[in-house]
Amino acid sequence: MIVAPVRAVSAALLAAFAFAAIPVPTAAQKAFPYDAELRLEAAPMKGSKRLPWLQFSENGTVDIDLWCATGRGRAVVLNRTITITPTALRDNQCTAAQLEADKDFLTKLMQVTAWRWEGFLLVLEGPEVLRWRPASN
Repeated sequence: MIVAPVRAVSAALLAAFAFAAIPVPTAAQKAFPYDAELRLEAAPMKGSKRLPWLQFSENGTVDIDLWCATGRGRAVVLNRTITITPTALRDNQCTAAQLEADKDFLTKLMQVTAWRWEGFLLVLEGPEVLRWRPASN
């Protein structure tokens, strides 16, 4: 007569696992972080403490600060999709290595197509995933 308690426990465990496997609805996810300074989750370039950061405004502008270059761009955020287009950048007397790193990074940024939260990190998805940490200051 031990079979009945084992079945009851098995059914309870199956129900718990089935409930845990239900995905979180999109509506339950956090909203897009407008007006927050977002710092790239990466190590600084050799010889520098600087990290790229972005700040999106609800009006569609985005402030862009790269390894060396700074400027502005346009961003369109619609549901979970996003497109980013730089419009005006200046190089701030960059080295050749910094300019190359900025060029490569801008290419990755312009290929972003979607966004999501991964814990407290904003993830921009494209051919390469870019993780951003909201500034705490």
